[in-house]
Amino acid sequence: MRDLPNSPLFRVFSAFLVVLLFTGGVRELRSNTSTAPDFSCRENGREVIVHIDSGSSGSEIGKVLVEAGVVKSSESYFRVAVGDPRSTQVAPGDHRLTVENCAKQALEQLLDVKRLSGLISVQEGMWLSEILPQMYKSGFSAGDVRSALKNLKKPSGFTSLEGLFFPAQYSFDKGTSALAALSSMVSRSNQEMVSAGFYESREKFTPAQFLTIASLIQAEGKLQDFTKISQVIRNRLVKGMPLQFDSTIHYVKKSRGNIFLSTQGTLINSSYNTYRKYGLPPGPINNPGRQAMNAALNPEPGNWLYFITVAPSDTRFTDNLEQFNIWKLEYKKNLRNGLFRSKG
Repeated sequence: MRDLPNSPLFRVFSAFLVVLLFTGGVRELRSNTSTAPDFSCRENGREVIVHIDSGSSGSEIGKVLVEAGVVKSSESYFRVAVGDPRSTQVAPGDHRLTVENCAKQALEQLLDVKRLSGLISVQEGMWLSEILPQMYKSGFSAGDVRSALKNLKKPSGFTSLEGLFFPAQYSFDKGTSALAALSSMVSRSNQEMVSAGFYESREKFTPAQFLTIASLIQAEGKLQDFTKISQVIRNRLVKGMPLQFDSTIHYVKKSRGNIFLSTQGTLINSSYNTYRKYGLPPGPINNPGRQAMNAALNPEPGNWLYFITVAPSDTRFTDNLEQFNIWKLEYKKNLRNGLFRSKG
């Protein structure tokens, strides 16, 4: 076998040849990338409804967009999707998209939940009764939903469906049954409870009770006060005091946006009335979010027994009943003066 030349000149020539081939390859790759057919970007124009199946890949979505006349080539969308990690967040369902658009803008519209038809948006603190109308608007019949609710399997130890619909944006493929849709929402909630640690805590509370505590926290305060409210709940339970949370009465009466509770309102006959009943209510009073769930497990140490929102964004905590009553007079004055009146 003949040895290859090993002179300095040959080595320099070989290195030059490698660089030449490499740069030529990169230039060819860039040339191919830049020539992927694409429309000009625009935000307005004629729109079409495009259905994206669950689990669709970037190339599959690209083909669907081409067939709908949204993008000029599947390659242009695929390359944009590969370069943008958000592309994995495109939800299944019917999307309202502008035709003859650039791939980049098409992806932005696919990620815009406002353009997603049949979207079910569960907000933190929503009641199940407020979620169901969205199911109907999304195409699920009232009869199918009612039947699904009767047959819906709850996690072990849970007796109420309230609280088992984790706050998130949900979208389902056409043909999805009401039972399958609701089951997936409950499954998501159970996953969140597992992640929060509801099933691993060494406290005396069951997962269902932790979710109930989280719902009370969600209803009673703002984020900055969540951990303190969590501690108040524990302190009052330990002392054998009724919780006396207005939110439980509002839940029974299905009353939103009314901060005032009359003395007569506290006399309502319900197992959820924490003015008359001791201990936790029998189940959650809303669907709490992740931060309220975390606060349910992680109370802020303190000896507080009372709290009151004296003015918007001014919630005060104390272990002294006399101090609480002084703040209550201040709250009533602010209420009369319209400080709690909704603006707009």
